Amino acid sequence: MSSSDTMDQAFVRIEQIARGLPGVERSTSYGTPALKVNGASFVRLKNGETLVLLCPDEQKALLMEISPEIYFETDHYVGWPAVLVRLDQIGDEELALRLENAWRSKAPAALARQLPAPPLAP
Repeated sequence: MSSSDTMDQAFVRIEQIARGLPGVERSTSYGTPALKVNGASFVRLKNGETLVLLCPDEQKALLMEISPEIYFETDHYVGWPAVLVRLDQIGDEELALRLENAWRSKAPAALARQLPAPPLAP
């Protein structure tokens, strides 16, 4: 299977999980498939195995501490409000929560109000 096929399969999963988020559009960011809301990217594939997910620095540190098998960063992402996610290690339920949090960080308030508030989570 080519790396393009692997990325396509990985992105189909991301799109399916994010389909309930209002105003999401498929796009590209840094040459890879991405999801945007209101023109702002909130998640993109780094490659077929890794997702770049926007999140606040405090949450990023907590996620990497609690679940280092799932969440990590490379030197490139130090200081950036994004965490890397190993797609083969994260379940759909947790991924859905992380996608919603990232979406909320970029969605306009009026759009965000269309979804009930998420339960509190790290």
